[in-house]
Amino acid sequence: MSADTNVDMPVLQREKRSRLVVPTYTDVSGDEQDDISSTASTIMEDSSIRSETPPTQRRFGRGKNKNKRCKLQYKCTNFIKEDHGQPLFGLHINQFTKEGDPILFATVGSNRVTLYECLEGGKINLLQAYMDPPCVDSEENFYCCTWTFESTTGQPLLAAAGLKGIIRIISPVTMSCIKYYKGHGNAINELKVHPRDPNMLMSVSKDHTLRIWNLKTDVNVVIFGGVDGHRDEVLSADFNMDGSIIVSCGMDHSLKMWKTDHESIQTALKESYNFVQGKTKFNTVFQHFPDFSTRDVHRNYVDCVRWLGRFVLSKSCENCIICWKPGQLCDTDTTLKSKENKVTVVHRFDYRDCDIWYMRFGIDYWQKVIALGNQVGRIYVWDIDTEDPTAARCTVLSHNKCFTAIRQTAFTLDGSTLLAVTDDASIWRWDRVKY
Repeated sequence: MSADTNVDMPVLQREKRSRLVVPTYTDVSGDEQDDISSTASTIMEDSSIRSETPPTQRRFGRGKNKNKRCKLQYKCTNFIKEDHGQPLFGLHINQFTKEGDPILFATVGSNRVTLYECLEGGKINLLQAYMDPPCVDSEENFYCCTWTFESTTGQPLLAAAGLKGIIRIISPVTMSCIKYYKGHGNAINELKVHPRDPNMLMSVSKDHTLRIWNLKTDVNVVIFGGVDGHRDEVLSADFNMDGSIIVSCGMDHSLKMWKTDHESIQTALKESYNFVQGKTKFNTVFQHFPDFSTRDVHRNYVDCVRWLGRFVLSKSCENCIICWKPGQLCDTDTTLKSKENKVTVVHRFDYRDCDIWYMRFGIDYWQKVIALGNQVGRIYVWDIDTEDPTAARCTVLSHNKCFTAIRQTAFTLDGSTLLAVTDDASIWRWDRVKY
């Protein structure tokens, strides 16, 4: 894989703007004294690009733990380390699988995209590794990836992107990068696939915009941003369950919602399938105005956002994940009242030692468990399988060999395995304890 664009690398060290005192949790470790060794590594050249994270300036005092132990218990079954030594920023597990299919996942960091398989007994098997070769102008640093599949053959596809703002589409079957997309004017921070159409890929960028691409015809269908869009780097976005609304967030402290059921967007999505390179024309839709926007939820960079049914979970550099919804809690109408832009905060999931940005949480497929890693190597796991979110219980997972920032977590489709990637190029596997 190669590219020829030159984009400055985003600096990961940012001034701390706020701090929030949060309660202390009791750590529940998974065999902390076990000497689990590396079982695989990618044999590649070292890279000098590293992520800088601000040191923790102070520790929170310990207090009495009033939370009951969460019923979810995990055991650390394995960890491996990629030999490039650079931060692993992204992790994604292939959810487009059937029962009995192998559990595949991908990691991204430095100029590598690496594919693995989760095996029985806590084993992790290295399958493939892709590297963007160094070029004269700049070197790639991948930040995100996501799985989808080819709609006619059903074969898996992996999209990856990062510093250069180029989306690479990788076919594990042919073991090659089959296509790439250029359009963003800066780094790409997250990729998401439409929940009902595997050909529609969303990308969010440092250039303040979001884009939707048709992987079948290679056309840029919609660009979200502009007049009333994000005023700074867009860090995260997510489709709701039917793909009708996108929620996005970024460094401008704001959260915005964009409806995709507008007539112009729906027409463009359909017509994008009729595009033929060199034979037909296609006019990309520009959506300058979000249907909802607020800065009332967070007071700092918002670096991760996910839908939770009709609610939203968003995270900032303030040591908390906030569950909220637009409008009033009693509102059942899905119409977004953009003129009011009011929000109702339902609950706060507090944690410790996570006041650096680009730290992303994961939710299992059935939306029953949330997991977030912090900057000192611990993972907070909340059991949200309850009608009252205030009753959610928390477990803190730790291991004596994991002490660097955990950039992202992800669950397997059945929720039995939790994976995490860290700043020291390690991949950690935690398996749920069955009773």
